Amino acid sequence: MRYGIVLFTSDRGITPADAARAAEDAGFATFYVPEHTHIPVARTAAHPRTGDETLPDDRYLRTLDPWVALATAAAVTTRITLSTAVALPAEHHPIALAKTIATLDHLSGGRVRLGVGFGWNTDELAHHGVPAGRKRTVLREHLEAVRTLWTNEEASYEGEFVSFAPSWSWPKPQKNIPVLLGCAGTEKSFTWLARNADGWITTPAESDISPKIGLLHHIWRTRGRQGLPDIIALAGRHDAAQLAQWADSGVTEAVFGLPDRSPDDVRAYIARLAGKLGLSQ
Repeated sequence: MRYGIVLFTSDRGITPADAARAAEDAGFATFYVPEHTHIPVARTAAHPRTGDETLPDDRYLRTLDPWVALATAAAVTTRITLSTAVALPAEHHPIALAKTIATLDHLSGGRVRLGVGFGWNTDELAHHGVPAGRKRTVLREHLEAVRTLWTNEEASYEGEFVSFAPSWSWPKPQKNIPVLLGCAGTEKSFTWLARNADGWITTPAESDISPKIGLLHHIWRTRGRQGLPDIIALAGRHDAAQLAQWADSGVTEAVFGLPDRSPDDVRAYIARLAGKLGLSQ
């Protein structure tokens, strides 16, 4: 089982470059950042953790652009994988997004994975023109269009929400960029995942994920997918017993969030956590 770090980026505290470099030096495998383009002041969408319009953290208002953040991390690291937990492709035009992600992959030496979500903040999605009740379809089409641009010399796409005529677009990713879906562990979401993604990122609210991993594996097989999906579990504090159980259940990576503290405190936290996990430094 691999171990990763997720930084809830903002315009205060440690920078993504500093955190990624510290995580790589400590032996972590993956560095993640989230995405929100903006937060509408007036909202009807309930946050999954609070259950209403209130936010659990003011960094939702201050989140950095994920691809710029990861580009700065790529410039100061050589090994650690760069990913999102999660990005919101439905909020971006696929042609521009495919170029951005492929460029990061090219400049980082093929170290990119793409964590995506449907988006809990439907008011935010609406500002980007995503119709109510259609976010899953929009995300599917955007991912299909991006993959077409990544894989075909002359790429075209015709869908309900995205369409473009045969076009050239380089660079192409150095290898297949895995798509990881951050979602609740439900049959509906897993069915979508088995059709459109390569792995699951759990939500912070997930507790006993072992039965849900079993459900995902079952749906994965019934959809004719080969091998097994990646399972990325979001962890709280270090818990050796929980990590052992996750490894036995099929979790491929456990990811730990960083505290909203000073850069020195965050670097010290990363070093302590690496020691508890037995990572080589």
